[in-house]
Amino acid sequence: MRKLLITCTLAFSLFFVGDKIAEASSVHTVQSGDTFWILANQYGVPVNEIKRANNRTGDMIYVGEKLNIPTSSISSEEKRLMAQLVTAEAKGEPYAGQVAVATVILNRVDSDLFPNTVREVIYEQRQFTPVSTGTIYQKPTDSAVRAVNEAIAFRGQGSGSLFFYNPAIATNFWNATRQHTITIGNHVFAK
Repeated sequence: MRKLLITCTLAFSLFFVGDKIAEASSVHTVQSGDTFWILANQYGVPVNEIKRANNRTGDMIYVGEKLNIPTSSISSEEKRLMAQLVTAEAKGEPYAGQVAVATVILNRVDSDLFPNTVREVIYEQRQFTPVSTGTIYQKPTDSAVRAVNEAIAFRGQGSGSLFFYNPAIATNFWNATRQHTITIGNHVFAK
């Protein structure tokens, strides 16, 4: 009986302790100048997830403090695919517009109206012109890669845009019937 009790206690402890350890992919020692925002961009993890992993609600961090950095839910392959789409969709657009295009992809992943993975969202039929034209397969620009990381860091904090279009070249104005959230460069964003 005693062995059973010890075994159950150990298994129970490992289950909960192991769960907390599995959440953190690494530990970061805070350096001078670090912020949650900088760390989120550096590790490709949303600010909110870093705060949650460290039981934080505020923005204060202290030099020398150790922060758990959770594993990103977006793989490096998905980040590259997003950067390729951003490169093709937002070519010639301001950097903020590139971040907004990447944010639309993440918002769709988080929405019940769209598929649940980056890959499925991007390859959903008739959603993104570069997929049908093949321009998605070009090498992503450095700014598109940065924009994807910034969108991931910002995840869950925006206005919820699910669509975007360029009214100067659009052939279908269905998006114009949606609630406008912001205009950046030549793109109108909506939800």
